[in-house]
Amino acid sequence: MKSIIVPTAGGPEVYAIEDVARPHPAAGQVVVDLAVSGVNFLDVAQRQGATPLKPPFAAGVEGMGTIAEIGDDVEGFSPGQRVGWLAGGQGSFSDAAAVDADKLVAVPDDIDDETAAAALMQGVTAHYLTTDTYPVRPGDTVLVHAAAGGLGQLLVQVAALKGATVYGTASTPEKAAIARARGATEVMDYADFPQRIDELTGGQGVAVVYDGIGADTFEGSLSALAIRGVLVCLGNASGPTPPLDIAALNAGGSLYVTRPTVAHHIRTPEELGRRAHEVFEWIRQGKIHLSIGQRHPLDDVTTAFRELEARRTTGKTLLVHGR
Repeated sequence: MKSIIVPTAGGPEVYAIEDVARPHPAAGQVVVDLAVSGVNFLDVAQRQGATPLKPPFAAGVEGMGTIAEIGDDVEGFSPGQRVGWLAGGQGSFSDAAAVDADKLVAVPDDIDDETAAAALMQGVTAHYLTTDTYPVRPGDTVLVHAAAGGLGQLLVQVAALKGATVYGTASTPEKAAIARARGATEVMDYADFPQRIDELTGGQGVAVVYDGIGADTFEGSLSALAIRGVLVCLGNASGPTPPLDIAALNAGGSLYVTRPTVAHHIRTPEELGRRAHEVFEWIRQGKIHLSIGQRHPLDDVTTAFRELEARRTTGKTLLVHGR
């Protein structure tokens, strides 16, 4: 079968397409035939050597497909069932992957493959960020960086759904229009966002900033916070954040900074299932809408990541498997 391999750390050009043996499920695992794989910044971190995973390894962490084979000690799943995952299935950029059963999400019949794949990593992430990391409340003011991206669009929608006034940043007028269509009250350029937030909030600042940009926005994000505001650092698309001066948190107004990760918010099958179920319900009820901005065949994985890392994408990027 076909699998995308990372033979050495580096840029998108290092991805290699190899023919490998089909996996067999160990105890507690199932083998899934992939229909769609999700493209994520976690894949970038793995490929660049920023995680404990060392090359060579099979790429891909998120997928959606149909169970082909079940290992020992697996209950609640059966061959032919549609399932998705955002963890526990390393090697998801492959025709088939062995996935830990306790990380599987059963996908309802009325949620199609692409919607499910777009809803998992980014939908579950938006869920925990707005319900646990900072519980968004009616009347809050929220700033979402990269508001036209896959996660950004969902954060805008969920925060607005919870009654917040949402501001966003975007790099182009076209991206700004996308963020506004998803519920952002105002969308601004990165160059002057702290000043614009100051104007929009009458000098009060926002309750929370969701920042996946990193180096380019970190200082501005801190300055845009209200007293006792929360900066949620999601990633570093523009490079690592600078060292944090703890005293600056006091001077800025008893501020908080946190760097959460999804793995700590799906620690049990029950927690994962609860979050995924609520995201699926939001989709069913039309409360949130998923944007799939880019689709690439599996063979075109290098192009998919070049676009993602150059910040030329909007919405979710998917790798589509041919059968």
